[in-house]
Amino acid sequence: MKIKQLVGMLGLLISLTGCFRPIIPLSTQPRYPVDIFYENERPDRPFMEIQALEMKEETPLNPTQRTKDGRMVRRGKDMQEKELLLARLSLQAKRLGADALVNVRYKYYTSTTMNGYILEGVAVRYRPETE
Repeated sequence: MKIKQLVGMLGLLISLTGCFRPIIPLSTQPRYPVDIFYENERPDRPFMEIQALEMKEETPLNPTQRTKDGRMVRRGKDMQEKELLLARLSLQAKRLGADALVNVRYKYYTSTTMNGYILEGVAVRYRPETE
């Protein structure tokens, strides 16, 4: 009998948690001034291309990527660097009057001293929808 009560209380608790929303909406996704569509995604509305954009940056390897003898033990691909680069690229697109970036591609490379990041995309403006 105790197991049935415990299962019933657990089921009630789980069903009630779906009814409540947090007061402050929680989101782990960064917000950008334009819509972002990666190379395998497409907007669901018609658009016209404005300009192809590219953003590059190199940063030195950080101490956790090297051993005492100077060998690299961990590659770059820092998500904060990617988000910062994407924010800068989206601001550039917004200044051109774009509504979105499409075909966004992110590449990284490493050398013995640097991490390199390249972000490419096409700034586009949505066309008015015809009725």
